[in-house]
Amino acid sequence: MNKFYSHQIKSSNGKTIDFKSFKNKVVLIVNTATECGLASQFKDLEDLHQKYKDSGLVIIGFPCNQFMGQEPVNDDDMQSACEMNFGVTFPLTEKIDVNGKNTHPIFKYLKNNLGGFLGSKIKWNFTKFLIDAKGNPYKRYAPTTKPQSIENDIQKLLKM
Repeated sequence: MNKFYSHQIKSSNGKTIDFKSFKNKVVLIVNTATECGLASQFKDLEDLHQKYKDSGLVIIGFPCNQFMGQEPVNDDDMQSACEMNFGVTFPLTEKIDVNGKNTHPIFKYLKNNLGGFLGSKIKWNFTKFLIDAKGNPYKRYAPTTKPQSIENDIQKLLKM
């Protein structure tokens, strides 16, 4: 089995998200923050979610407070805050670290497989990782990459 599918995480409401449930799905993983200047991307991510969720795309937001404290919302209120402020219906996880000694294992895995401009370190909120339907890390996108500019890659992977 692909290593991607061996991961688990808690959702913002405390339920376990088992990555095995993503087999045969294209997955977009994004580290998010509600008070980041890039938070408008939540709406664009939601647009992609609505457009492709029935075709096999899963988008998961991983809230992170490591960049200037831009994610002050606690886990219990995360989903409702994102839904109310940005219209988000795609799943959000518990708050995690994406860098440092407490980096969540999925981000260790992704960073090891898809390095970035500054090596493997995540440099800011809204770094995105696209995973193909076989669980293989496909591509990493910079925080400033707008979600709609990823759409061609998503379409390509959904057709494979």
